[in-house]
Amino acid sequence: MENLSTPVDYLPIVIQLAVALGFVILTMTITHLIGPKRKTTDVKLTPFESGIESIGNARQPFSIKYFIVAIMFVIFDIEVIFMYPWAVNFREFGINGLIEMFIFMGTLLLGFIYILKKKVLEWND
Repeated sequence: MENLSTPVDYLPIVIQLAVALGFVILTMTITHLIGPKRKTTDVKLTPFESGIESIGNARQPFSIKYFIVAIMFVIFDIEVIFMYPWAVNFREFGINGLIEMFIFMGTLLLGFIYILKKKVLEWND
């Protein structure tokens, strides 16, 4: 016996999408109509830097090392997040889970050693 879906089975999803889309359109329309109308002036269009006058060009190039350190932080931070579920359930995983975590940690360690060998974290040129 096959369990085939018919178009009528998708009706609740279509209704929910229509209600959600209608709510967004209605809310945006009402807030646009009853919201305050403000003119744009030169003073409002100037950038506000916490009361400090802007000096120079905001398009100054940054050192690529800043971005590399930021990306490495994100990568290692996310990989640490993967360890949390393992730590919560490590007894259920048994010896296979322990071996897999050692492999995962070894991979992280190899990546960190590679970063140190390439001297990515050294800021002096």
